[in-house]
Amino acid sequence: MSKPVIISGIQPTGNLHIGNYLGAVKNWVELQNSGQYEMYIFIADLHSLTGMQSAEERRKQIKTTAAELLAAGIDPKKTTFFVQSEVDGHTELGWIFNTVTHVSELERMTQFKDKSAHQEKNINAGLLTYPILQAADILLYKGQLVPIGQDQIQHLELTNDIGRWFNNRYGEFFGEVKPLLTKIPKVMSLLEPTKKMSKSLGQGHVVELADEPETIETKLKKAVTATEGGAGAPGVQNLLLLLKEFGDAKLHVKFVDDEKNGTIRYGDLKTALADAISKTFADFRKKRAEYLADEKKLQKVLKAGADNAQKVADKTMTEVRKLVGIK
Repeated sequence: MSKPVIISGIQPTGNLHIGNYLGAVKNWVELQNSGQYEMYIFIADLHSLTGMQSAEERRKQIKTTAAELLAAGIDPKKTTFFVQSEVDGHTELGWIFNTVTHVSELERMTQFKDKSAHQEKNINAGLLTYPILQAADILLYKGQLVPIGQDQIQHLELTNDIGRWFNNRYGEFFGEVKPLLTKIPKVMSLLEPTKKMSKSLGQGHVVELADEPETIETKLKKAVTATEGGAGAPGVQNLLLLLKEFGDAKLHVKFVDDEKNGTIRYGDLKTALADAISKTFADFRKKRAEYLADEKKLQKVLKAGADNAQKVADKTMTEVRKLVGIK
């Protein structure tokens, strides 16, 4: 029997940070290394066109994101790893899905509202149709499982709706996609711990995987702790969560106990966390630098992944074109 197919992607809109890592990348690597799945991981550069990056920034970030994912453990021998735009079929299938999807279904998507709020001067049609291209990304490879958190369920439901609408019009072809729900630690901003950690908030709000130890230490020194609410404050809980994920278990328990009994020293907590994060990503920083220094190697990996993905995409699109009557 063939392995279940897992699909996931990430936009090249900034360097990976610890929120990305704990929320997606770490899980991808674990699923990949389990050997239980056929994995497809892609860099969603077509999706990034809905944002405000310049062409130069986008080219650079695609390269950097590729290097960072490889450095973080994505193995091209175990995973089909590619850049979305380098595979024909994503946009064509997306267009076909456009023709079976009602606008009202797109207008109710919460992510459209969120994205529009973040770029009020660039509310483009792509922000509205984003979930349709996302459905094409998944169904092009006959994806069966998508690793997501609870907050992304709405988009996966729409993917299944689109597949069903296509099947109803043209005949049974696309199967159901199921969520592979993962327990995602909710990493919050260092400076505004009531908000999710995001690059859009600014550099001081995030710890990037590529940050040098001194940078990590500087950022954590400025992290909000209990000044906004005393014991149990969001900032403190965020730092304790990160120590749990990256640090020594006994050390984490000690700081949790200290916080409960009011003897915690936030400076010590920040120092311990900075050290833990620095050590966790020491090998990552080395590998990242090696990939970025060898562009030919990086392009070879991406081309091989795109070639493998294209074979699957071609097979799907040959059938889809016949079904819709354009072949």
